[in-house]
Amino acid sequence: MSNPVLAQPPISKPNCQSNCGGIEIPYPFGIGTGCYINDDWFRIMCDNSTGNPKPFLNRTNLEVLEISVEEGTLKVRNPITFSNCSNKPISSQTANLEGTPFAYSQKNIFTAVGCGVMAMITSNSSGYTISSGCSSQCNISTNRSDTCQAALPSSLSAFNTSFQDYGNYRTQSSCHYAFLADRDWFGNNSTNFSAIREMDYVPVVLQWSLFHSTTDVFGSYFRPNFTIRSSGPGRAYCLSYNDSSSINESSRLDCSCAGGYKGNPYLLDGCLDINECELPGGDCFEPFICVNSNGGYGCYQPKSNSQVKVIFIGIGSGLGFLFLLIASWWLYKVIKKRKAIKQKAKLFKQNGGLLLEQQLSSGEVNVEKIKLFNSKELETATDHFNVDRILGQGGQGTVYKGMLTDGRIVAVKKSKVVDGGEVAQFINEIVILSQINHRNVVKLMGCCLETEVPLLVYEFIPKGTIYQYLHQQNEEFLLTWKMRLRIAAEVAGALSYLHSAAGFPIYHRDIKSTNILLDEKYRAKVADFGTSRSVSIDQTHLTTIVHGTFGYLDPEYFQSSQFTDKSDVYSFGVVLVELLTGEKPVSLARSSEARGLVTYFNFSMEENRLFDIVDARVKEEGVTEDILAVATLAKRCLELSGKRRPGMKEVAMELEGIQKSVQASKLQHKQEEVEYVRNEVTGDCPWDVASESTGSGLEGVISSSKDSLPLLSL
Repeated sequence: MSNPVLAQPPISKPNCQSNCGGIEIPYPFGIGTGCYINDDWFRIMCDNSTGNPKPFLNRTNLEVLEISVEEGTLKVRNPITFSNCSNKPISSQTANLEGTPFAYSQKNIFTAVGCGVMAMITSNSSGYTISSGCSSQCNISTNRSDTCQAALPSSLSAFNTSFQDYGNYRTQSSCHYAFLADRDWFGNNSTNFSAIREMDYVPVVLQWSLFHSTTDVFGSYFRPNFTIRSSGPGRAYCLSYNDSSSINESSRLDCSCAGGYKGNPYLLDGCLDINECELPGGDCFEPFICVNSNGGYGCYQPKSNSQVKVIFIGIGSGLGFLFLLIASWWLYKVIKKRKAIKQKAKLFKQNGGLLLEQQLSSGEVNVEKIKLFNSKELETATDHFNVDRILGQGGQGTVYKGMLTDGRIVAVKKSKVVDGGEVAQFINEIVILSQINHRNVVKLMGCCLETEVPLLVYEFIPKGTIYQYLHQQNEEFLLTWKMRLRIAAEVAGALSYLHSAAGFPIYHRDIKSTNILLDEKYRAKVADFGTSRSVSIDQTHLTTIVHGTFGYLDPEYFQSSQFTDKSDVYSFGVVLVELLTGEKPVSLARSSEARGLVTYFNFSMEENRLFDIVDARVKEEGVTEDILAVATLAKRCLELSGKRRPGMKEVAMELEGIQKSVQASKLQHKQEEVEYVRNEVTGDCPWDVASESTGSGLEGVISSSKDSLPLLSL
């Protein structure tokens, strides 16, 4: 009978040694570079030093006796532990497999031989102690050794063997020993204990596993609980699953050849078809003949002429049915495509596409700066809008963190609801942001109109909002007085630009600390223009439905519904007080009269008790005159009458002046320190005379010191 496999299946990679000392070395194990999987634990060292080649497992130095790909096991030599036995060592060190892809298999059994002794196997694996053992009894008069056996603890990767006296049986001179061994091997040798006593090692079974962190089988990446099939003529199935009892609690990968195939499933095309027709019992009864096929076989009756006609009719019918099936599939695809086009058109209109086209045709929107993303691209970028990607939620929608195909990190804003008002706000935000080009305003990268709810794509600002740093516990980073002053100046500059330097005035209408973000260098970025409005140059105000956040809302706007640039000034004044005091705009922790921060602040200013509410860090780092200057500016911004408030341009200029004053003060302080050090160094030293005579030495030192001052930290 010929070989039932059409071709001998490979066990190792091409051009790799597959045998050492008569022991086969199947992949993922291998001898030599590139012959084993990308994990050094699976490297086999073939030792030829004694003239009789022996394979050893790399890094554990265990001699390999057998490797089974089908069962995921390998047999190695394991030492026997002796006690009080002549010509035997007192103890032997067993292999510690912790942190390796190997563990002791349940196919092993623990056996102890002795007279009146209890043998224990103990392991401290996985952070807790597990133990097992057994006790042997014997006739004290004959002092004849007895045996006992115990099952192996699960997930065993390291163990120690110890002996204890059991009852009154043991004698001081008795020899006893214990070992962990393969059950099958022990079954063949269990009656010959005298022969085992003369051995130093017995075969033990290890189980091995591949883990995704170090595995690249077939060049593929596997997800947990996911079954795949290899390409090519071979059929191998691999199951990837989480194994909490395994090493590193990682995702484990087990592969095997499909039914009807045989070989090494860890090799690409390593499983070859078995010719079942040549196997015992695979023949068919007459008059049927056996015909082999990939993965199986069939029994067929020899064809007559009438049968040939039937076959042709069947083939014709099959081809007709196949043609009908292809035509139906093509028609289905055409209908589905048309539906998709209609759905996209509907969503485009629903999400304000016509309104945006109207804005584009009017020339108000800078088309070059806006990219139209497709829905699939943004779903992939946000992992299908995974809740773990949420950066924040507000009245206008939810913001997700995403990564585009080119590697750029973005923030994707998804509206909560879709109605006429929300769509108008969405298109309004696109129109406004397309006109803004300022370093302290969040940049709009594009939008998507193909989804059920509209989407905006912004640049990603990584450091969160100033609200988080002012009002939430953040021990890793605290806002210094210098940073607060700089943030205030940057926000004021951005609002001044929106009010007066843009193409035409833009009112933000929702300035608050949660809408001021910080980039990687902690520079301020004004965000969320969903309620913003642009006005013509000759307009002085907007009459709208009142929008805003309680605690920041301009009381004059609340009463009149007329929003002006001074309404943004009022909201900025609240943010300025937040930066000074570290207090929330509204807090139930304060008294009923002072729950509103504006009232609390104005009262403290009138009572000349400003520094009772100023943040401790501001008082520690700031100069009194500078703090009073900022507080006075904030009070002017919070005037009830909008006409008495300064414009944002004036506010920005005053903050820049205060900021420069702080920098100049610190620079002067540093110069005085340097001058003091210079006088101390040059006071009574011998080179004073040389400096006067040459007129250059000391001047060079002073000049160099002054030139270095701007490099000092302010």
